[in-house]
Amino acid sequence: MVQSLNTTAELTTLGISYLGIGAKYGKILVGDRAFEFFNDNNVEDYIQIPWQNVTAVYVHVSGERVSRRFKIKTDKVDLDFSAKESGSVLKVMREHLGNEKILRMPTLWDTIRSHFKHK
Repeated sequence: MVQSLNTTAELTTLGISYLGIGAKYGKILVGDRAFEFFNDNNVEDYIQIPWQNVTAVYVHVSGERVSRRFKIKTDKVDLDFSAKESGSVLKVMREHLGNEKILRMPTLWDTIRSHFKHK
């Protein structure tokens, strides 16, 4: 049985992890000490990210709409997740990480524009 890093769960929702080949369906738990993902099919397959290891969270935003998919960048690895309630997940994460670590992912137009800027 997996031991949670959190003492209290602030938000629990269904989610998808894109680590390795294919998608893994499970539950996302955002708590007072960490972001956690638990696989539905395999109890021993889980991801636990303490708040102090998160360097940034990137999310696609178009207009007022927040995408379901987001990327958590840690000091060692980048992890991709998806949640139907991604807005709620990001709000709770913002309380622990602050506004400076929740970032908007650059759009295709921003990437193209950056290649043509003069240095």
